[in-house]
Amino acid sequence: MNFNLDGAAKQVIADLRELASLTSDEKGAQRVAWTPVWQKARTWFADKARQSGAAISIDPAGNTWATIKGKSDDSVIIGSHIDCVPNGGWLDGALGVVVTLEILRRYGINEEKPTKTIHAVNWADEEGARFGVSLTGSSAVSGDLEVDRIINFTDNDGNKMRDVLAQYNVKLENMLQANQEFKKHNVTASLELHIEQGPVLENQGKDVACVYGITGVERHYIKFTGQAAHAGSFPTEMRQDAFLAAAKSALAFREIALKHKGVCTVGKVKVHPDVVTIVPDECVISLDQRSIDKDVLAKMYSEAKEATQKFAKQDNVKVEWSKIWTIAPTLFDKELVEACKQAVKEETGEPTTIYSGPLHDSAELAKLVPTVMMFAVSQRGLSHCKEEDTPEPKLETAIRAFMRLVHKVVM
Repeated sequence: MNFNLDGAAKQVIADLRELASLTSDEKGAQRVAWTPVWQKARTWFADKARQSGAAISIDPAGNTWATIKGKSDDSVIIGSHIDCVPNGGWLDGALGVVVTLEILRRYGINEEKPTKTIHAVNWADEEGARFGVSLTGSSAVSGDLEVDRIINFTDNDGNKMRDVLAQYNVKLENMLQANQEFKKHNVTASLELHIEQGPVLENQGKDVACVYGITGVERHYIKFTGQAAHAGSFPTEMRQDAFLAAAKSALAFREIALKHKGVCTVGKVKVHPDVVTIVPDECVISLDQRSIDKDVLAKMYSEAKEATQKFAKQDNVKVEWSKIWTIAPTLFDKELVEACKQAVKEETGEPTTIYSGPLHDSAELAKLVPTVMMFAVSQRGLSHCKEEDTPEPKLETAIRAFMRLVHKVVM
C-alpha cells in the first residue's frame, strides 16, 4: 500500500479538532441536527470534500454526498453522521465522517484512482435529538422512514418538524425520494467507522475491532393503573400502588437481562399524582431491551411481559403495554466482516470482533447493501457527553485499520 497511513491518521485527528473548535462550547459538542451549528458542520464538511476533489450533492432527506468517480460504476458508501446530542462528544459520528475527507484526498486530489466509485456520505440526523426520530436520513434512504407517523412531530419548544426541516431545504413529505435516488447508484458495499461508546474494548485492552452486527431493540411504554389513596390512613396490604408494581417489574427486568446476557433499561418513570402524601394511582415506565440474537430478544420481551402481569396481579393494578419502536438485530455481510477482521489484524496483530449495542446508520444501510462497521475504543466507555474521548495513539490505530479496509473494498 503506497500510502502514508501514519500521516493520514494524524490529518484526520487534526480535522476532527478543527471541527470541534467550530461546533463546541464549554459544555461539549453542539451539532444537534436541524440547528445552525449543525448546518455550520455540514457546510464545513462539504467545503473540505470539494477541496479534496469530490462532487457534492444533497439528497431529498438532507444527506450530503461527496463523490469521487472510480474506474467503474460500481460504488462504495463510506460515512457516518456529523450531528450529535446536546452537550455531546467530539468523536461520536464525526469520526466516521471526517475520516472520509482523508479517503477523498487519497483517491481524489492525490489521483490514486479507485476501481469503484466512492460516495462519502454525511447522514442527516442519526441521533434524533431534536424531534426524537433516530436514523432519519439513512432510514429515508432505506425506505423505512415512517413519514405519516412523524409528520406532525414537534420539538420541546413546539416547533413542527416539517417546518424546521423546510428551513434546511428538506420537505418531510418528499424524504422517501432519497430511496429512489439511492437506487440509481450501483452500491456494492457500505462501510462505517465509529467509536464504541462502551467499555468493552478498553476492558479487553483493544484499540479497534471489527463490528459483526448491531443488537435488535424492543422499546415500549408500560402503564400501571391503580387507585390513589391517603398515604397515612390506607393500610399497606390493601393498597393498589401503581408505582410499587412498576418498581418490582423494573427489578425483574434486570434479572431477565442478566439471565439472557442482554440489556434491559428503564429510562423514564412518570408517577401520578406525584404527591408525597398520595399512593400513586398511575405509573408509566419505559423499557428498552436489546440483544444481538433475535430469539433471545423475543424471550426477554415475553418474560418482561409476564413479569409485569405477575406484579400487576400481585398489587391489584392493571397493566398496559404500548410499542414505541422495534428493530430486528442486524448481522453484517460475512465477506465484509472477514475483510474488516483482516484489516484489524494487519494493524494490530489480532482479528478482534465485537457487536454494537447502540444503533447506527449502518443498520439501515444493511437492509439495502452488504455492510460492515469498525469500532475505535472509547475511553472509560463514555459517550454522549463532553468527557467522550479516545487517546490519540489508539485513535490513530483505528483510523489506519479503517483505511486498510477501505483500500481492500474500493480497489
